[in-house]
Amino acid sequence: MKIKKEHLKTIQEQQNKLNELVQNIGLLESQKHGLLHEIAGANKEIEDYKEVLEAEYGAINISLEDGTYTNIDADVKSNKKD
Repeated sequence: MKIKKEHLKTIQEQQNKLNELVQNIGLLESQKHGLLHEIAGANKEIEDYKEVLEAEYGAINISLEDGTYTNIDADVKSNKKD
């Protein structure tokens, strides 16, 4: 006993599509994993460079638009409520 050829073909196509989707998810997860490692590396690099800048300028906030900076101590004092 067998099912009709067109039914078998439909089932096979559906299964192939599902397998392809699952495989693509695996590929994307692998790429995601790699990108997360790259993000961790970029964050480490940023933190390391912050230490270099702090050694030269002290604790500052830097404007990424024009490079101006303010001392963090001054910022903290101006934000305090009496």
